[in-house]
Amino acid sequence: MKGPLKRVLITGSNGLLGQKLVELFSHLHSFQILLTSRQERSVFDHEALRYVRADITKRPEIKAVIEEFEPEIIVHTAAVTNVDLCETDRETAWRVNVTGVEHIVQTAKLTGSKLIHVSTDYVFDGRTGPYAESDRPNPVSYYGRTKLASENIVATSGIPHAIARTMVLYGTGYSVKANFALWLLGELSAGKPVRIVDDQFGNPTLADDLAYAILKIIELDRTGIYHVAGPDFVSRYEFALALAKVFAFDKKLITPVKTASLKQPAVRPLRSGFVTLKTQVDLGAKLSGIDQGLTIFRHQIESRLKEEQQNA
Repeated sequence: MKGPLKRVLITGSNGLLGQKLVELFSHLHSFQILLTSRQERSVFDHEALRYVRADITKRPEIKAVIEEFEPEIIVHTAAVTNVDLCETDRETAWRVNVTGVEHIVQTAKLTGSKLIHVSTDYVFDGRTGPYAESDRPNPVSYYGRTKLASENIVATSGIPHAIARTMVLYGTGYSVKANFALWLLGELSAGKPVRIVDDQFGNPTLADDLAYAILKIIELDRTGIYHVAGPDFVSRYEFALALAKVFAFDKKLITPVKTASLKQPAVRPLRSGFVTLKTQVDLGAKLSGIDQGLTIFRHQIESRLKEEQQNA
């Protein structure tokens, strides 16, 4: 005899990670999911995938959704992740990344929901990476500060919770914002030369793998912090070369540069990276290296193009 379905609310369901979670959870028969984002419509045109629009910065909106659905689990993926935008529009960054989390936590206390909160390597300064979960955060950008503030809200909330930190997240989805790999793919496809930094290091992470790790956190009822990232510690330049190889682009289009030469508004952690032993051992999650991950990414792009051509 099957038990009752576990109710899971996914915020930011129209974003890259949100979409991967929806695709994963909708194929499992032990979950009842509710999708929410601030857009009017869901990117999924499927009757079985219930969607309710809600803006997390407006407490009454997100409170109504949580109280009506009474989720056992809330997976919170909604955030402003544009690092330079966070630096130049601090009010919006704080309102979404911090105040929005406060609103979710306040209502989760009332409904007894567990919160899975997605965070970032930008909570560290990038001087001594790769970092373990026990290392002391020290953000150098406003984005990093908002994400650390949101982590602290979750950690001191008194509700059951887990924090999944990730980095250099890439993948494809319906109308998703351009992550590093998607942007690079667009530029190289058009034959445009690109300048890529060779002094920023981290672990590129396929969004599908992060979604799977979050599923394991839920299934195994884990709490605490998890560093979820791919196994390869590389520079952005090395990652770009790997993408060019997988997609058979001309590597001569890619020129290495230093971060300082780009004069970006936000400071970047240069030597970041994660120690992922806890994720591997505790969750049994094996994440894709860059060659495998980019090959999966390529197949997904190709199948999406076929789908679009058939629907045209």
